[in-house]
Amino acid sequence: MMTKENAGKTSLNGSKKKKLTKKQTVKIHNLFRFAIQLLFFIFLPSAYSSAYAGIKYIFTKMGTGELIEITAFIRILLLLLIYTAVFGRFFCGFSCAFGSLGDWVYSFVQWVLKKMKKKPRRLPERLLELLPNLKYLVLGGSLLMCFFGKYGMFSGTNPWDVFSMLHALTFRFDRYAAGLLLFLLILIGMAAEERFFCKFLCPMGAVFSLVPVLTPFSLRRNRPACLKKCSACSKVCPSRIGLPNDGELKVEGDCFQCQKCIGVCPKANIHCGMILLKGDEYWFTAVRALLLAGLMVYLGV
Repeated sequence: MMTKENAGKTSLNGSKKKKLTKKQTVKIHNLFRFAIQLLFFIFLPSAYSSAYAGIKYIFTKMGTGELIEITAFIRILLLLLIYTAVFGRFFCGFSCAFGSLGDWVYSFVQWVLKKMKKKPRRLPERLLELLPNLKYLVLGGSLLMCFFGKYGMFSGTNPWDVFSMLHALTFRFDRYAAGLLLFLLILIGMAAEERFFCKFLCPMGAVFSLVPVLTPFSLRRNRPACLKKCSACSKVCPSRIGLPNDGELKVEGDCFQCQKCIGVCPKANIHCGMILLKGDEYWFTAVRALLLAGLMVYLGV
């Protein structure tokens, strides 16, 4: 027969909240990231194009020999470069409108395939190794055109201009047939490969991947504590890169700071370089997002 004391303990234990499973924790983290992406997508979608306009402006002025002034585009470019040098490519993983669009398109297609019980197909591994170099050719080619004053010849071909018009609900594509076609092709790529544009075509991604990043905020792992032959972090990574080990100064330039690797590590070995920080804490992510958003608003993005 249950005593009053045991009944009280049972009631107390029953009222305790159950600890979230790892799957539930990852789901909540994904929703939190989606919320941040959505807010930046709606209210600050032009940061990417503004920063890239700053780079094009610099090379155009260099080609003509004119004085380079500190314009609004240059300020935004400097902001994102400094921010990336401190926090890594957090902008790419959480704040870039085009990157977020790629995440959503890919996730939707994966959801559809799962419902249809079809296995998704990936690009050949050899191609995945070569294609990331393409973004440097895109960057170099566009900057050379700016330097020699030929960039204007390709007016109407920029897929980002098409995206900007769609975002603003302006559908005037009469002079943007080539840009619309490229945009549609990029959407197909986004559906087939996670972060397709970011990994293979993004000129700003090429710039950010070359920015030296301070190690305290970059993700790394405690390699000796990892399970043998475990590659969970690399498999879930959009860039399929291996994380630097503790004590190494190396920082992976193609890391988008999406934090997916943290959630799948079976030994919880992945963390950022700051003491007592794992890297995916909600408050820490929110602080970085609010800091970036505040600086963008201050600069008039």
